[in-house]
Amino acid sequence: MGIEQKALALRELHASGILVLPNAWDAASAAIIAGAGAKAVATTSGGVAWSVGKSDGGGMTRDEMIEQVRRITAVVDVPVTADVEGGYGHEPEAVAKTVEAVIEAGAAGINLEDSKAPGGPLFTAAEHADRIRAGRAAAAEAGLAEFFINVRTDVFLFQIGEADGRLDDVLRRAAAYAEAGADGLFVPGLIDLDLLARLTKSTDLPVGVMAWPGAPTVAEFEQAGVRRVSVGTGISQAAYTVAQRAAVELLTKGTYSELEGALDFGTMNGLFSN
Repeated sequence: MGIEQKALALRELHASGILVLPNAWDAASAAIIAGAGAKAVATTSGGVAWSVGKSDGGGMTRDEMIEQVRRITAVVDVPVTADVEGGYGHEPEAVAKTVEAVIEAGAAGINLEDSKAPGGPLFTAAEHADRIRAGRAAAAEAGLAEFFINVRTDVFLFQIGEADGRLDDVLRRAAAYAEAGADGLFVPGLIDLDLLARLTKSTDLPVGVMAWPGAPTVAEFEQAGVRRVSVGTGISQAAYTVAQRAAVELLTKGTYSELEGALDFGTMNGLFSN
């Protein structure tokens, strides 16, 4: 499947039902997730950053992120959407450069945050709209008008403003982002089903959420009108937790029970053709 077909497929996956995205952070995790039946693969900036020895939230460079995206797209046949954090620069030109690089690396879409730094502040809606327009124009210039720009707003994640005004803030941003060319709206930090139902009824953009243990189920999110569910760094954290537990057990007890149930060597090695 070529990049144009993957971008179209990614768009179609948002057209109806709900798209479930277990997030990957390297080629092996992406191959496992695709092999499990995922219709698309989304990266997690946190997991990618940790895998290259950097911190999330701006610790990783654009080139480091792109290299991992390139490795992921090389081993899966499904569309890949890349978490590009804030675009690796505040100016619209930085977002354009990131979009160009992501497309060249084989990804069909991105997540683009409207926060200037972890915890805030956020770009104004107008400022971020300019960044979205730059990304949209860069995709068209690259010959991939179908490229999917999923815009993440951090109003709820970072608890920006008074609690009773956050939904209205998100709706104002959604309108500005949609006008600028956004294809989807990602609202991490919001899992309240009533608020999500109000949001999904008030915007034409497909709404995505980030889930974690204790959050509503995928079916419950879908009933509230949500069209996309991902888990951020959750799977990568769980994988590294297994590494920690196995190491502690081996070093303190000299036993190996934490390794039980692991994918066998042949299965893992068989994921790759080279």
